[in-house]
Amino acid sequence: MRKAILSVVLLCEVAGWARAAVVRVEAKEEPAGPYTRVTGKVYFAVDPRLAANRIITDIDYGPRNEKGLVEFSADLYMLKPARHNGAILFEVSNRGRKGMWSLFNSGLDGEPAAGSGDNFLPELGFTLLWLGWQWDVPPDPPGLMRFYAPAARGVKGVVRADYVPDEKVNRFYVADRTHIAYPVADPASVRMTVRDRADGARREIPRSQWRLEEDRTHIYMESGFEPGRIYEVTYTGQDPALAGLGPAGIRDFISYLKEKEGYRHAIAIGSSQSGRFLRKFLYDGFNASEQGQRVFDGVWAHVSGGGRGGFNHRFAQPSRDARPFFNFLYPTDIFPFSLQPQTDPETGRTDGLLIRAEKTGVVPKMFFSHSSYEYYGRVASLIHTTIDGKRDLPPPPDARIYFIAGAQHGWGQSPPQSNGTQNPANVNDYRWVMRALLVAMHRWVTGGGEPPASQYPKINEDKLVSLGAVRFPRIPGVTFPTRIHRAYRVDYGPEFLTKGIIANEPPTVGDPFPLLVPQVSPEDGNETSGIRLPVIEVPLGTYTGWNLRDPKIGAPDELFSMVGSYLQFPGTRAERQKTGDPRKSIEELYPNRTVYLQKITAAARNLAQQGYVLERDIPKIAETAAAQWDYTMGSSGRTAARQP
Repeated sequence: MRKAILSVVLLCEVAGWARAAVVRVEAKEEPAGPYTRVTGKVYFAVDPRLAANRIITDIDYGPRNEKGLVEFSADLYMLKPARHNGAILFEVSNRGRKGMWSLFNSGLDGEPAAGSGDNFLPELGFTLLWLGWQWDVPPDPPGLMRFYAPAARGVKGVVRADYVPDEKVNRFYVADRTHIAYPVADPASVRMTVRDRADGARREIPRSQWRLEEDRTHIYMESGFEPGRIYEVTYTGQDPALAGLGPAGIRDFISYLKEKEGYRHAIAIGSSQSGRFLRKFLYDGFNASEQGQRVFDGVWAHVSGGGRGGFNHRFAQPSRDARPFFNFLYPTDIFPFSLQPQTDPETGRTDGLLIRAEKTGVVPKMFFSHSSYEYYGRVASLIHTTIDGKRDLPPPPDARIYFIAGAQHGWGQSPPQSNGTQNPANVNDYRWVMRALLVAMHRWVTGGGEPPASQYPKINEDKLVSLGAVRFPRIPGVTFPTRIHRAYRVDYGPEFLTKGIIANEPPTVGDPFPLLVPQVSPEDGNETSGIRLPVIEVPLGTYTGWNLRDPKIGAPDELFSMVGSYLQFPGTRAERQKTGDPRKSIEELYPNRTVYLQKITAAARNLAQQGYVLERDIPKIAETAAAQWDYTMGSSGRTAARQP
């Protein structure tokens, strides 16, 4: 296969200052369905003296080349359509993966091939782009997007790792899941504790009961680690990766493509970890190029909640997140949460996500979209309430907030599954909304018109309430959560905010921030605000963003990470009365399948008129609902209300 050098950009210097961070791009081209696929590597060299690079933590400790520049590289993956619309659609890879194609292209998972999916993205004409940014992406499987970061040689500091097993095991890896770990630099520094709650008291486990293995990344305990308990180790690490070069690389490559390749606009989308990355990207000031120009014209953080993450501090572990019962107290769900500046009344600190972007004039158009789960497991309410949780805080004119009611963290799939959860998983496939919002974002950044209005639960409408005020019906066999994920005032040490250096591990924990969740209808348990897709507007069950852990994996009163529930309605009135279910049965709601699908189609048309789904998707929405009806009515031998 022919290998083509796409571009070679020589470093230009003015009075000793480098102006081009992209040194060269080495890649090959090949056909891939409706695209030309470009894969290879981008090589960078940044000048630590430039003001734009002073925001990179530990940049002064990076190894220098003969020109005094810090070098690094990243994997490149690009899909170029035959006819492009002049815009880049950049997906921030989630732990090295590429998910944008299946998120937007109906009927396809994985990478594009001829005739695959519904060709929605090719029709829009975006150049699709991925670039490695995360230094700790695991070595397997192959094909992940990787970032090759230099280390701050000789620098030492404290590292923390926690672990919650779902079954009894004897070994504990000190990185997040299978990601690359910081090895223990000083075996004598290792301490291990155990506790039962995120806010519970730690008990130190004597060194005589466990050992550090030879690779210095695993802990072994003969008696075993018990399921549903929180184990935590702290130790001294050495040579931290310059994690902040990851967002710098994205900044510089997008700027290069706009300047050298003629792209007029660039939109970034990130889901979950990647959405939190984009919030941090804006907060740290990376949306200004080395020359002070706006990098992304549109930024879309999906299911990110109120968080950021470990993307630009010393000994950062980018994969670590913050979940109700997994990955605790990493610098993820920390103040500030809102776009606008707020003052924390307890600490007196004033901050907001857009302060740096506003100062440099590079604020993009922004979407923040969330499922119900983010209110229970990702502190989403804090992005649109005052810090005391008493008043609504509408987004600024350049931002929209979209709450997708009755959805879980990732889009649902039918039939529902129960894997480690008490209830079947949520089946609400919300990708119809994502397709419509992508069209709206592109129209917005290109000056073609405003996107649909924000849709999120509000305090002043009594649709955003405390956990105890949720009017969830008493469904037999279903337990409503009593514990949700919290965000705390945390102190990582005196140099964390100014230099990205963590001294306190675990951090000193103060009071939690007040959190609110969407209100539900007491009749059926479905949420009353946000974008209510047809399956919520015309439901066959209760769709929640929360689910609880199965007792078999321990801690059964804690939320299961990222998974919602699908609680099917009784099929008949007799069944409802027999079980004591307060919700109406399917036969009481819909005389037959035809009436049900008519209502689904009407609900879809209403959403299309408002811009929350596409007109072209209405038949497919109805088709998907029909399949769910057939599954639901056939799942337990029911015959009621099945006639056409």
